Amino acid sequence: MLQYVWLAIFILLIIAECATVGLVSIWFAGGALVAMFLAMAGVPSGWQIVAFLIVSLLLLIFTRPFAMKHFNKKKTKTNYQSVIGTVVRITERVDNFNQTGAAMTDGKEWTARSAEDNVILEKDDAAVVVAVEGVKLMVKPVE
Repeated sequence: MLQYVWLAIFILLIIAECATVGLVSIWFAGGALVAMFLAMAGVPSGWQIVAFLIVSLLLLIFTRPFAMKHFNKKKTKTNYQSVIGTVVRITERVDNFNQTGAAMTDGKEWTARSAEDNVILEKDDAAVVVAVEGVKLMVKPVE
C-alpha cells in the first residue's frame, strides 16, 4: 500500500519539475522512486523515509552541479546584465551628493551614479558601467 504513496509522490515531483524546469524536485523524485522499490520489497516505512532523504540529498549534492553545468548552457543576458562593462556617455552631470546623473547606452537613458565616492562625472564624459543597482547604472570614469 505504501508503494502507491511513494508512486504518487514520485509523479507529483516529476510534474513539479516539468512545471518549474529549475532542476530541483527531480532529485527528490529519484529518492521517492528508491523508496517505492523498498516499499515493494517490504522494507519498514522508517527505512523508506531514511532512504528517500539520503538518496534525494546525495542526488542533489553530487549530480545537480554536473547537470546545471551541462544542461543550462544557454543563458541569455537580460538588458541590464548586458550593460555591465560597456562604455556609456554621460548625458547629465553625475554627482552622488546631489543625486543627479544620467547616462545614455543603446539609445536608452538611464539614471547614473558614480561607483566611487566623491567622483563627479561631467556631461559628455565617457564612463564604464561597473554594476546596476535597481534602475541606476553605477559608473566610473574611463581610464
